[in-house]
Amino acid sequence: MGKLIVSLSPHAHGTDSVEKNMYGVIIALIPALLVSFVYFGLGSVVVCLSSVAACMFFEWAITKYMLKKATSLTDGSAILTGLLLGMNLPSNFPIWMIILGALFAIGVGKMTFGGLGQNPFNPALVGRCFLLVSFPAAMTSWPVTGQLGAYTDATTGATPLSLMKTAIKNGDASVLDELPGSLEMLLGNVSNGFGAGTIGEVCALALIIGLCYMLWKKIITWHIPVSIIATVFVFSGLLHLTSPVYANPIQVILSGGLMLGAIFMATDYVTSPMTHQGQLIYGVAIGFLTVVIRNWGSYPEGMSFAILIMNAFTPLINTYVKPKRFGEVPTEK
Repeated sequence: MGKLIVSLSPHAHGTDSVEKNMYGVIIALIPALLVSFVYFGLGSVVVCLSSVAACMFFEWAITKYMLKKATSLTDGSAILTGLLLGMNLPSNFPIWMIILGALFAIGVGKMTFGGLGQNPFNPALVGRCFLLVSFPAAMTSWPVTGQLGAYTDATTGATPLSLMKTAIKNGDASVLDELPGSLEMLLGNVSNGFGAGTIGEVCALALIIGLCYMLWKKIITWHIPVSIIATVFVFSGLLHLTSPVYANPIQVILSGGLMLGAIFMATDYVTSPMTHQGQLIYGVAIGFLTVVIRNWGSYPEGMSFAILIMNAFTPLINTYVKPKRFGEVPTEK
């Protein structure tokens, strides 16, 4: 017999469900997926489909043969994990590495802790960071856009983030003159031989459209994405004012996986704080850590590590930042 969870009143019925929210996020990802297909062609299709298929297979196999439970494929969480993992990979990433990443994301990042709702870390980011540490060369080989029929033989190039890192490392602000314009980075039309980054970060505008959809459907609130982006803007702006070797904050926000992470990864229900105040603390910390890691860490990108670090602090934030209890009367001091 399953355990019954009894909570305090009041009890209310809503229309939300795990399935509805999961598929809502998947719908919000469609603009970014379509843009990635346009810019990367075959590579994007192969990587995303392989990632989704592998994640669904491992969730089914682990649930059925190891946990001995009914399969949970229909709730959409495995599909979403597969999509997010695929969108965090280069469009020329080998299939066998994708399968390993999916196994780590589902097997270690999710099912080890008991499955959906019990994982302390975002499974897709767990898989991505595992692949980044295990296969750094493949994970930092960025195809140039426009090679629609290319996959493993795609031409690669440096990303705007790596150029920003070079400027800081060499103390040479003139390197930043080679960066694409802000409008190009917003639309994803990065030319001049630049690598476009991962599949999901190619077009910031498509991600913003997804954010608007999720806010409209009330799948998420504004607190986490806005606090992350605002914090990165403020700290990057301060650094830019102190020295020209630091890129301007608009380019920093539009580069790398910041928008993808802020909108779709950091807002994961299970691994983010419950209260709005807690979400603001969480978002500000992620934004600050991202700036620190990007500018002074070993990797040009810091979004994934920042989110995983703050995933670990989510239980602590929930402990000390609690909502007001229903009917509670504030005590006079």
